[in-house]
Amino acid sequence: MGGPRWREPHEIKAKRNFNVFGVGQLGRRLALAFIAVALAAIAVNATISAERLGSDINRVAMQQESSLAQAVAATSGAAYQGTTWRHADLDPVFRLAERGMAAVQVRDNSGRVVGSMRRFHDSPQVNQTIRPIFLRGRQIGQVTVRFSSQSLGATVRNFEAARWQSRLLAAGIAALLALVVSIVVARAITRPLEALLVAVRARGAGVRSARIKTVRGTGVIREVLESFNQTADALEKQERLRRNLVADVAHELRTPVAVLQASLEAMLDGVTDMKPGNVASLRDEVLRLAKMVEDLQRLAAAESASLQLTLAPQNLASIASEAIDSLGDSFSAADVRLEQQLTEVFVWADRTRMREIVMNLLTNALKFTPPGGAVAIAVGPDGEGMASLGVIDTGIGIPPDELPHVTERFFRGVRSSEMAAGSGIGLTIVSELVEAHNGRFDIASKPGQGTQVTVTLPVAAAESRRRALHRPGVVHVC
Repeated sequence: MGGPRWREPHEIKAKRNFNVFGVGQLGRRLALAFIAVALAAIAVNATISAERLGSDINRVAMQQESSLAQAVAATSGAAYQGTTWRHADLDPVFRLAERGMAAVQVRDNSGRVVGSMRRFHDSPQVNQTIRPIFLRGRQIGQVTVRFSSQSLGATVRNFEAARWQSRLLAAGIAALLALVVSIVVARAITRPLEALLVAVRARGAGVRSARIKTVRGTGVIREVLESFNQTADALEKQERLRRNLVADVAHELRTPVAVLQASLEAMLDGVTDMKPGNVASLRDEVLRLAKMVEDLQRLAAAESASLQLTLAPQNLASIASEAIDSLGDSFSAADVRLEQQLTEVFVWADRTRMREIVMNLLTNALKFTPPGGAVAIAVGPDGEGMASLGVIDTGIGIPPDELPHVTERFFRGVRSSEMAAGSGIGLTIVSELVEAHNGRFDIASKPGQGTQVTVTLPVAAAESRRRALHRPGVVHVC
């Protein structure tokens, strides 16, 4: 009542900034970056073009105008008659200016107009050039040349103005295209990241089922989203295993504790006498509890074995031989034949942990093989550059539906109780230790025919083997 409650994933939303076209703050920054890059590219292109091409064109146009003005001045000097402009024939001057799309006005040294084209006053003054008229080294007047809008210089200047207008228009179009592209790209990038943010915050709020429903994006972004879902699944699996472990331990402890409690209360109440047989029964339950605690300790040690292993080149056949010698009496007592085929092969292994693997496999095979049956163990190279350890029994076998679960903690098959008691973590320990040795654990079985377990391990290098062979105390098994 009134206390905090877990929020469902749809209740947890990422803190979003004001969106434009469905694009948040990161998307807007990407859009601005796209636009800035587009405009910068156009500006650089325009600057280089203006510096190189524009200056060359302007120089050519100015040289052309200057040459025309100089030619007009020289022609005007040739038209000068004697010592006066009164009878000067300026028609050649005007025709020359006409061909150059220009208008001319000729003045004498006093500034009086001695000749002028009719359209001279209609021509813009902004595009005019004044040149002195010389005759035999003496200035006799000046000519003013005004270039029309159809002249080369005016055409060049108009072209430059139009080109700058085109650049501005191109910049606007580029900015618009960059905006559109950036919005599309930004949404493609930011929407998956926003979905990831929502899922991360949901996980942080305690919603273990939070996942990214629709994985969008490409490349690294898609991999990040898929990795989040895979990580969340792995964490959920680990959490489920932890809960199952606690439940399994509680279940396994409940029976012996209940038996102990009931028996002790019966003795205290005088219902049951404290006879040696009754005490022995209580001792059996205590031993069962002790065995369970020992198995749990072994499982914990196996799960952390990768941090504790002391790896060195070890003769796998020698380790198997030691385990076989230790279990010889047990096989004889159970009337189960133990066959062996051991070929020397060196692997990178922790000798103690590897011996525990072999012991567990042989003990497990012995438990589920009836009297008169056989267990075979084979060690040697597998022909593919790896070492192989195989244990085959003629026991009761494992049903197909149970086979995928045999390495799970406390898993016991339907028929397991018929053959032997146990905690159900023997193969779990083997699987953990094999993984810690960078090996592979495989199991195959047929009900009523038996089970085959194969452990594949990396082979030690030749030089490492040579050093191991020269160490004292190494047993050679052929």
